[in-house]
Amino acid sequence: MTEVDVHQHLWSPELVAALRSRREPPYLDGWTLFLDGEPPYEIAPADHDPARRAELAAADGLGLALVSLSSPLGIEWLPGGRARPLLDAYHEGAAALPEPFGAWAAACVRNVDARATAAVLDQGFVGLQLPANALADAAGYARCAPLLDLLEERDLPLFVHPGPAPGGSEGPGWWPAMVPYVQQMHAAWFAFRVFGRPRHPRLRVCFALLAGLAPLHGERFAARGDGGEPVVDPEVFVETSSYGPRAVEAIVRELGAGAVVQGSDRPYARPPRQPGFGLGEAAAHALRVTGPRRLLTGKG
Repeated sequence: MTEVDVHQHLWSPELVAALRSRREPPYLDGWTLFLDGEPPYEIAPADHDPARRAELAAADGLGLALVSLSSPLGIEWLPGGRARPLLDAYHEGAAALPEPFGAWAAACVRNVDARATAAVLDQGFVGLQLPANALADAAGYARCAPLLDLLEERDLPLFVHPGPAPGGSEGPGWWPAMVPYVQQMHAAWFAFRVFGRPRHPRLRVCFALLAGLAPLHGERFAARGDGGEPVVDPEVFVETSSYGPRAVEAIVRELGAGAVVQGSDRPYARPPRQPGFGLGEAAAHALRVTGPRRLLTGKG
């Protein structure tokens, strides 16, 4: 079975050029990234060299590495006319990446255009990534419903990734990754249960960074929720991102081994040296085989 990493970021020359052409966030000045709500961030050029990253993927033992547009950039939240050039640049560059890369499509969530997203998916993208803060409440699910309907029709998965982190520039550099990103994923996890699943009964969805560890609140939900025990949804998955054995082991105990899929959030983190992070054989098997196979089975 092919080793799969469902969560990597690799900025193609097309996307880099598009970001450098802008003079307001999100934009690049050389290799310095400027975003609303986060301090300036120095990008390592080698992290976005496709040839070097392909070598790293081979060294990691990956047969497939799925690239996604980093939603904290805020591109998906731009008005449609301003988002389109950046989205087009991302899709053009991602589609041209060498093996072993595949890619998630991206879409504007301010001005939803399911027809444009369908045309992108026609190019062979494995599914669609949306920012978690676009799917945090009933209004978000109503706005994004045409995109989610499209995924259900095509039997393609949704990947939920942290979105922009407003106010993060006031704290240390690690603040956005540790506070707003985690909070967004936590909210998105429960919003899907309440608003997403009833509207989209066949949708397969994967939450980045273990859904902000939201599944571990099952006991509190049982005490303070809607009166029922948390139910494990067989079409919902969580991705490991930067987490290690303690967090993954806890999630496996809560959701079962088959709900966990391997991801690294490269270039910010690395894939585990060995599938399973030293977990028991059932969890290791899920990360190595079961989870990726279940998530990625579909058309496209």
